[in-house]
Amino acid sequence: MAVPKRKTSKARKNKRRSNVWKMSAPTLVKCNHCGEYKRPHRVCPACGFYNDREVVKVEA
Repeated sequence: MAVPKRKTSKARKNKRRSNVWKMSAPTLVKCNHCGEYKRPHRVCPACGFYNDREVVKVEA
């Protein structure tokens, strides 16, 4: 069976794991109807439109 020849150091272990926990900013696109920024493929929280159709009625 394959066995490691040397102990993996803490620094090397942490370098390997470092890119797993990076946070990235959510992607935002402009709404075609009102121009507010929203998440892609979701109903606009500002106006309630999706694909140029009113899906949710938003109280003004």
